[in-house]
Amino acid sequence: MYGGSTERFLDARRVETLVEQAKEGDRESLEQVIETIQDRVYGLAIRMLSHPADAEDATQEILIKVVTHLGEFRGESAFTSWVYRIACNHLLTTRKRRAERTEVNFESVERHVDDALAASSAHVSPAAEQGLLVQEVMMACTHVILVCLNRDLRLTYILGEVLEMPSEEGAAILEITPAAFRKRLSRARTQIRNAMQATCGLVNPDNRCRCASLVPHFVKAGWIRPDKLLFAAHPRHNDEVGVPEAELEQMSERERVAALFRSQPDYMAPAALLENVRNIMKAASLALQGR
Repeated sequence: MYGGSTERFLDARRVETLVEQAKEGDRESLEQVIETIQDRVYGLAIRMLSHPADAEDATQEILIKVVTHLGEFRGESAFTSWVYRIACNHLLTTRKRRAERTEVNFESVERHVDDALAASSAHVSPAAEQGLLVQEVMMACTHVILVCLNRDLRLTYILGEVLEMPSEEGAAILEITPAAFRKRLSRARTQIRNAMQATCGLVNPDNRCRCASLVPHFVKAGWIRPDKLLFAAHPRHNDEVGVPEAELEQMSERERVAALFRSQPDYMAPAALLENVRNIMKAASLALQGR
């Protein structure tokens, strides 16, 4: 997902050229910079906050910070790393959002899964709808598991395991040492692996839990709404989500956990986001001119 291809290198060069032009006052270049980074920032935010609306709000706040501090970028690191640093600082210090306010933890997740498996339900979804509902449960579960980590470990796991950043780059973004980054990543991996091993049938085949088996109870309880799917119907760049069980069977337990989190959607930021940022910056510019 993260990668280090020539295409990425060329894209970085193009973006940094646009950044220099934006710093000189070129508004079109500035908008192109925001267009280029908004999906990356949104993808980080939705994994961190676990709800599209909260991720959209946070992304808008982060992008405005990027714009207002653009003159401080000196090219001492890759521009995307500089953006991630701003984003991570914001996400570490922002107020608690709805997923965190529920005080979710690994024990409560396991309890909810047990309740869902024990409950009987007459609800049957239409066949065409069932596939999306299974996807929704799988994505929702991985988002909830992430929220069980404290913010420091959660961001480290997203950067190091999901985005597969080298420890040196992840450490620079979080402004800690590479050794501290690796230690946090190890702790996060252990906590998530233990939780998934205890509940998820895709990680541990001995578990009863499969995404499809949770759908009826989750729908009946109102935890997922077929008419308003948060994740399965979310615009994204990649078509395939999840990992086929046949492939998971060939992996070690640790590889299965990582694969499940990496296979989540490459989310697209909401279409209105750039326009909102543009309007806010325009209003700020007019206010300054009126002083």
